[in-house]
Amino acid sequence: MQINLKQLKDELDTASNPIFLFDDDCDGLCSFLLFWRYLREGKGFVVKGRPLVDLKYARKVEENLPDKVFILDIAQVEQDFIDEARRLGSSVVWVDHHPPEERANVKHYNPRYQGKNRPTSQLCWEVTEKDEWIGVTGTVSDWMYTDLVKDFSNKRPELIGKEIKTAEQALYDSRIGLLARILSFNMKGKLSDVMKAIKVLTRIPTPEEILDQTSDAGKFIYKRYENVDKMYSKLLKLAMKKVDKDEIVEYIYSDDQWSLTKDLSNEMVYRHPDKVIIIGREKDGDVKMSIRSVRHNLRAILSKCLIGIEGYGGGHEHACGANVKKHDLERFLRQFREEIGKTK
Repeated sequence: MQINLKQLKDELDTASNPIFLFDDDCDGLCSFLLFWRYLREGKGFVVKGRPLVDLKYARKVEENLPDKVFILDIAQVEQDFIDEARRLGSSVVWVDHHPPEERANVKHYNPRYQGKNRPTSQLCWEVTEKDEWIGVTGTVSDWMYTDLVKDFSNKRPELIGKEIKTAEQALYDSRIGLLARILSFNMKGKLSDVMKAIKVLTRIPTPEEILDQTSDAGKFIYKRYENVDKMYSKLLKLAMKKVDKDEIVEYIYSDDQWSLTKDLSNEMVYRHPDKVIIIGREKDGDVKMSIRSVRHNLRAILSKCLIGIEGYGGGHEHACGANVKKHDLERFLRQFREEIGKTK
C-alpha cells in the first residue's frame, strides 16, 4: 500500500529494532545514514551488485528478528521476500524513487506515484530533517539539483557555491560533489571493509571532518577514497581515449577489486553530453555495465535490446545498468546500437 510522508515518519519513529537494506551507491548510503543517525537503533546491510531484494535477504530477517525492515533506494523487491519477512513477524517499508512495482503487504513510499521524482536520500531527509549535508550529498550524487540543494547552497556556499545551477556542476565543481565521490568510493571493495567505513560514517558530525581530514575518522574515510581514486583516474583516462566521432562510446575493463562503472559513466557523460556512454566491467564471465545518455530514453531501449540475451537490466530514463554474460556481450552491443539507430 502507498503511504505518505507523515506515515513514513511514524513508521520510523515507532521502530525499535529495525534493519535497513540499502543500495550500494551514494544515494543508498546517505539514505541509510539519515535514518540510522536519526533513530540510533537497528542494523544496516548493503545490497551489493544487482539492486534487488529477493528471498536470500530473508536470512537477515531471520538472524536479527527486526520489528521492521526498511528497504532504501532499491528498484526491485520480490514478493517472496516480503511474504517471508511478514511470516517472521516483520513489517516491510519500502522507500524508493524508481518506477514503482506493485507488491502486496508492503508499505511503499515513492514520489513516482504522484508523478514526481526525488532521490531516496532527499526523501529520507524530508522525514528526519537532520544532517542536511548528508541529504544534499546523496541528492547531488544522483544527478538532481532540487530545492533542498539550492537552499543548502545559500546557507553553505563554501560547500556548494551560489554559482552552481545544475546537478552536473554540483557533482563535479563543488566540495559537496567531492564528498559524494568520497562516499561513493568508500562503498567499493570487500564487504567487511565497506561495513567498517559505514560504521565510521555513522559517527562523523560534519562534512569538513572528511573533506579537511580534521579527525582520525575523517582521515580514514579520505584515505580509502584516495586508494580507489588512483584506479579510477587510470580507468577514466583509458575510457576518454575511446571517444571519437561515433555517438556511442564503449569501454569494457577487467578488474577483480572494484566496480567503478557508475562513477566512470557519470563523469564521461558529463564531459561528453552528446555521447551515449557504455562502461562495463568484466568479472567471472559476466559484464556489468553502466549506461548513460542525456538524449535517449535508455529504459525503453534497454528492454528491447535485452531480448534473447542472457542477462538483465533497468534503471532510470537516462541512467541504466545492465548485466550480461560475456558470451552475449557482442550481441547485446549490436542490438543496443540498432535500437539507438532507430531513434535518429
